[in-house]
Amino acid sequence: MDLYFTTAVSILKGVICSSFSAQGAGPDTAGPALAFVIVNWNGGAFLRRAVASILQFPPRVAFEIVIVDNASVDGSLAWLRSDELKRQLGGIRLRVIENASNLGFGLANNQAFAFTHAPFLFLLNADSELREGTCDALIDSLGSDDRIGVCGPRIVNPDGSLQISVWRNPPSAWSILLTGFKLHRLLPRRLRGELLLAEHWRHDRRRDVGMLAGAALLVRREVIETVGGFDNRFHMYGEDNEWCLRTKRAGWRLLFEPAALVMHHGGQSSGQRWTELERMRVQLEAFFLFQRCCLNRRQRVANLLALSIVFASQLMWRRLLRRPTQRVSLALQLHLADLRRTLRSPSPRKPHELPAE
Repeated sequence: MDLYFTTAVSILKGVICSSFSAQGAGPDTAGPALAFVIVNWNGGAFLRRAVASILQFPPRVAFEIVIVDNASVDGSLAWLRSDELKRQLGGIRLRVIENASNLGFGLANNQAFAFTHAPFLFLLNADSELREGTCDALIDSLGSDDRIGVCGPRIVNPDGSLQISVWRNPPSAWSILLTGFKLHRLLPRRLRGELLLAEHWRHDRRRDVGMLAGAALLVRREVIETVGGFDNRFHMYGEDNEWCLRTKRAGWRLLFEPAALVMHHGGQSSGQRWTELERMRVQLEAFFLFQRCCLNRRQRVANLLALSIVFASQLMWRRLLRRPTQRVSLALQLHLADLRRTLRSPSPRKPHELPAE
């Protein structure tokens, strides 16, 4: 836990902290039962809609809103300080952490974890919006069993279609090959959904899962206190994979609750920073880091080999059909490079024994 909170607390000393609709600022030892945590980087209108959705569909328990701003230059901070927002908040406390640079998603969340002492934390992306009854449905589900540490809602796209938010964790070579070569189609639909989750599952019933999307999560503070916050080595992408797996391995249950609904625009922040290929590279590098942190050498080699075989096959097929190959070619190149690094690495280390990068 010290790895996460020592860093977060030290960074808090160097940022500006503001508190609206209440007296005082800085970490508190008493307060509302629930804290909404939003990390913002140039969220603009999406941030406004996220906050508006909290105020429109609030939980039945007392709450506050904690926003960590990663050096936005789009006017987000001016809006957070505006009289307009103060009027909308009424008596609800808004607490703002202003970073001088973009510290990334995981570390910014860790700052908020150290900043508030609310027993429940609702992590909400700046481009996500609550729907009616979502908070209470998640609170009820989390309260149904003390072993449930994290609860995630059903997430939809702006057009109402399902957004995949549940996955197997960690990935395995057999599932990679099964889906990569579309062999899952040989299995009954219900069976493959239960085995593979992700796009193969309808997200239509409450169940324990291995991973929930970080776009919207309700978390018990005890989880943060026992397993720590996000791993600071992940700047963006992969931090929710690693944290969910660490939480699961610590004995906590991760529950998917379809009665709760969140709309997520998706990619609004990353789309401002990277091209499509650049974003894919960042995502894959985060995946490789996740594997190095959480899997043993045998598992990493098996997964990388399986993925390389799948991408090599896809590349050959696309060339035969004269289809664009840039994305598949880059994916294959990066996976082979990491496979070579893994094979050349010294004797395997246990998960979380890697030095900070």
